[in-house]
Amino acid sequence: MDKIVPTSAPPSSSSSSKQEGSRKAPSFHPTLWGDFFLNYQLPTTPQLAVMKGRADVLREEVRMILKETKEVAKILDLIMAIERLGLDVYYAKEIRELLDFVYSSDYNDKDLNLLSLRFYLLRKHGYDLSSGVFVSFKDRQGNFVVDNTRSLLSLYNAASLRVHGEKVLDEAITFTALQLEGVLQQSDESPLSTEVSLAIEAPIFRRARIVEMRNYISIYEQIIEEHYSGNETVLELAKLNFNLLQLLYCEELNKITLWWKELQVKSNLSFSRDRIVEMYFWMNGALFEPRYSHSRIILTKMTALMTIIDDVFDTYGTTEESMQLAKAINRWDESATELLPEYLKGFYTYLLKTFYSIEGELGPDKRYRVFYLKEVLKQLVEAYSKELKWRDEDYVPKTLGEHLDVSTRSSGGFTLAVSSFVGMGDEIAITKDVFEWILSYPSLFKSFDTFVRLSNDIVSNKREQTGDHYASTIQCYMKEHGTTMDDACQKLKELIENSWKDMVEHCCTNPTTDEQPLIVPQTLVNFARTVTTMYSHGDAFTSSHAIKEMIKSLYVEPIQMSTIEA
Repeated sequence: MDKIVPTSAPPSSSSSSKQEGSRKAPSFHPTLWGDFFLNYQLPTTPQLAVMKGRADVLREEVRMILKETKEVAKILDLIMAIERLGLDVYYAKEIRELLDFVYSSDYNDKDLNLLSLRFYLLRKHGYDLSSGVFVSFKDRQGNFVVDNTRSLLSLYNAASLRVHGEKVLDEAITFTALQLEGVLQQSDESPLSTEVSLAIEAPIFRRARIVEMRNYISIYEQIIEEHYSGNETVLELAKLNFNLLQLLYCEELNKITLWWKELQVKSNLSFSRDRIVEMYFWMNGALFEPRYSHSRIILTKMTALMTIIDDVFDTYGTTEESMQLAKAINRWDESATELLPEYLKGFYTYLLKTFYSIEGELGPDKRYRVFYLKEVLKQLVEAYSKELKWRDEDYVPKTLGEHLDVSTRSSGGFTLAVSSFVGMGDEIAITKDVFEWILSYPSLFKSFDTFVRLSNDIVSNKREQTGDHYASTIQCYMKEHGTTMDDACQKLKELIENSWKDMVEHCCTNPTTDEQPLIVPQTLVNFARTVTTMYSHGDAFTSSHAIKEMIKSLYVEPIQMSTIEA
């Protein structure tokens, strides 16, 4: 990733640490967005009022469509479309009532596409289903028999919601993934071919909601234009809803970019302006609903602060400077500024100021949440410090488990997850007891952190090991088991799949008996989806050009409404 650098470089320390002889110079790519977000202004009030008024009308029309749809197959298709278009946030009650109806209704269990859609939607929403229903679609040799691409896709998506011990779904994933690769080689310009292409990257359940929303609007429009199926009212609402969300996101980006600019000035550090846009994109993927506006802003600020601290430990700072910063953060007091080298004093002061500001925004009833924000940041810095010691001593942990005990916490996943709950409103059941439970680091968060760490290491291993860096999980596994890098990566991919199974189990198959409100595992799954998106073509967080077009389509270019719609 782009590295921080003081605007006036500090002198090198005279310490004997091998990291302190020279500093790595950062190389910023030219800004992709200029001052677009910094100077962003909302449309005029009358324009916005017209858009919101039309959206209100369309939402009620779609509500009637949901209420009037009675056939199981049509219900499943409609719910699937509404969820992929990001409209389900307005119809939780209606969708639950329809799925209750589907769950208790008869259906054609010989139709693999219908069966797979039913399984996917019901399991996703927490209904108790057996994966044994798919056994009947295997022949005597144990191979799946699927005679069309649509059923193949639906089975692939259904199988992605597997948990531990579901052998038939494990086999279905292997089979469908291989078959879809073959279909892709013969693809045309149809919506189905586009779906196959997207599926190769990730099944629907694992895609970032905002990216899936934008992609599926185009697919759904093509479906309607070519008279396959679909509903024009649903499409119009999806377009208008997306454009309204885009306005909200850009307004948030404007506030965050102004904060980012002030951070750069106050801390006397220089870094790429685009980094904050990329950080926001990642956090937006985890929390895309309009009601999470405050959470997104807090979360993005937290990500920015974490990134700078990581850069000090990982690349720019000397060992002595990094440990000084760790001590100051652990003390958490303005007097700790005296511990720091000159170039970090401004940053530390602004770090404290940002947390004070968040306390004020939360108000007296929720300001207690900032305590947990501080605690998880201190824990993150403690993990950074341990890894720094590994690097300085050329230490490679003896086992993958020993490595993960530290490196899962340094992944930042847990810190960001906790940060995401800080700004949530009263309608979300995030209480002090929930924060205490989360701080105990339960198994759900361990699985999530493992997922983040291994996903990162697989895409960044070659780049990071060319410099002065501690051994990654890949190198650790190679040393422990005497394997090649390819074998180690394959094993880590299997562990990533196990983490997905853990998250699905908490989020979908056992959503009411766990200690936490459902928003907790749902948010972790949303983070995991965004990680999958960021790492599907390498490390997009480090090489922002990889997500340039994605960011442009989400925040810069509104969807064009047709003449009839307008």
